[in-house]
Amino acid sequence: MKKSNPSSNKQFAALTMAALGVVYGDIGTSPLYALKEVFGGAHNPVPITPENILGILSLFFWSLMIVVTLKYVSFIMRANNEGEGGIVALMTLATDRGDNKSFKNLFLITLGLIGAAFFYGDGVITPAISVLSAVEGLELITPTFKPFIIPISLAIIVGLFVFQRKGTASVGALFGPIMVVWFAVLAILGISGIVDHPEVLLAINPIQGINFLLSNPLLGFLSLGSVVLCVTGAEALYADMGHFGIKPIQVGWLYLVMPTLVLNYFGQGALLLSNPKAIESPFFLLAPEWALTPLVILATVATVIASQAVISGAYSMTKQAMSLGYTPRMEVLHTSEDEIGQIYVPAINWFLMVSIILLILGFQSSSNLAAAYGIAVTGTMFITNILAISVATRLWKWSPLRAFLGALPFLLIDGSFFAANSLKIPDGGWFPLIFGLLVFVVFSTWKRGRDLVRIRMSDDAMELKAFASSLEEGGVDRVEGTAIFLVSDSKYVPQALLHSLKHYKVIHKHVFFLNVQLDTVPYVSIANRIVVEQLSDTFWNISMHYGFKDDINIPEALKHCKISGVSFDLMDTSYFLGRETLIPKIKSDMAYWRELLFVFMYRNSDSATSFYRLPSNRVVELGSQVVL
Repeated sequence: MKKSNPSSNKQFAALTMAALGVVYGDIGTSPLYALKEVFGGAHNPVPITPENILGILSLFFWSLMIVVTLKYVSFIMRANNEGEGGIVALMTLATDRGDNKSFKNLFLITLGLIGAAFFYGDGVITPAISVLSAVEGLELITPTFKPFIIPISLAIIVGLFVFQRKGTASVGALFGPIMVVWFAVLAILGISGIVDHPEVLLAINPIQGINFLLSNPLLGFLSLGSVVLCVTGAEALYADMGHFGIKPIQVGWLYLVMPTLVLNYFGQGALLLSNPKAIESPFFLLAPEWALTPLVILATVATVIASQAVISGAYSMTKQAMSLGYTPRMEVLHTSEDEIGQIYVPAINWFLMVSIILLILGFQSSSNLAAAYGIAVTGTMFITNILAISVATRLWKWSPLRAFLGALPFLLIDGSFFAANSLKIPDGGWFPLIFGLLVFVVFSTWKRGRDLVRIRMSDDAMELKAFASSLEEGGVDRVEGTAIFLVSDSKYVPQALLHSLKHYKVIHKHVFFLNVQLDTVPYVSIANRIVVEQLSDTFWNISMHYGFKDDINIPEALKHCKISGVSFDLMDTSYFLGRETLIPKIKSDMAYWRELLFVFMYRNSDSATSFYRLPSNRVVELGSQVVL
């Protein structure tokens, strides 16, 4: 019998504990508001009757089982890009690499970008609704706290974002244990309610949910708009799998998170059976009066942790989108020397903070925010199904019929959730749609703009190989040292080289044309990082490959590039960059307003010097004008 390795068991336990603190924060804090919104929300509340309570609890239970356990934990996690998950990773798996013009690829890329844009909407709403719902528990301690709920919530949000720069490494060890305590409290509170009314356990029977939907189809359909709140955060299980691995996330869900969530929802349902007035705050009223203050404190800490997970996800999503060419370059700071995934993006940090503050001031309560919450999440879930069908047919070699039939139950469930939430658009659902639309416009405009610049610059460009051969024949003085020209297309002579020859009348002894390639995999090994093509005796093309989660560092990568007689010594190497001045043009290949937006983003993007980690005192920038 094979013995288990104690060290590997410890590592697995540590990963599972860490996953509890990061992955499950969002879905783990849903009991604060989910059941309350179904029966006591401002939008189409369900009458509190024993039949309705059992029906809704059944819908909660089977939503958790089908959407989270079956779809995400058992199925979607198989569609991972070398261990990395999330909507962007799924999009890269679903599309054919190098085929950017087919309708299918364009359709799938568009869907993936829309799903990613919705994720940012979720990243704004989750901290707002989670923190508000926790702080609202102060009202139960004493009504005198009511005027201070908004100021306290805003103070927590500001504090959360101000401390992002310090990173999660220093406090990450606390997240897991705190969430273990949180889930234990969920279970204890739930059990205390179930003991008083064990009949709520009948809700495990799916017939209870089906009867509720059939007895009043319109009310049942409308209730789905709030029922979906119990599964918000399911996407995080998939998005964060690269940090912890599949098994720790599956074990944490199956053996701790799911059981405690079910117990708590059933406990809240039992409380409503005996006291319908408890709908004011069924989660907090499950606790004895003496435990109310510590419970509010614990809930607030748990919601901050839930918010941290979504914010960190927004940083990671931005870095992935940036690497794949969908956003301008932004400053990315690493907050941990050991974990490459722990990053901080200042521009995104302050953008999210201001958006959340405006959201809280605009909606004022968690109940009002619940109307805005859901449509972005369900939209992402529905898009995930479509991308998964493509992955199943393209990579797993399933027949289209088998892939469609396999995804059909999830398409119907997620489609129903999305349709029910779409009815809340006038009451607040418009916010994540508009927010997501703005993010999508940024994604698509930047990608199209960069393609347009590349086309314009290649129109009058010279063929590189012929140019290199002609320089080898003489006519230009050569000076000692190595010159590296960063290029977007290795076929053509970069404008920076032409300007350099025009101004300096000399060229370096060794000249490299460096093209950074962003591959559709998370990481590229050092061994596969660099591909060298010799054009002539003193000219070379270098293709430097990175994954969408790799940290790009050109000087570091060049240390592994060994070419006889060539030195990449820091003081002997100069980097030449082209800096284009963009001029928008009416009646171009892109709408004029999008050209203006692209020019604005281009001018305010982070410099290539810092993005590629180039030594600033060895960089020469040479400008040119490009008419869009």
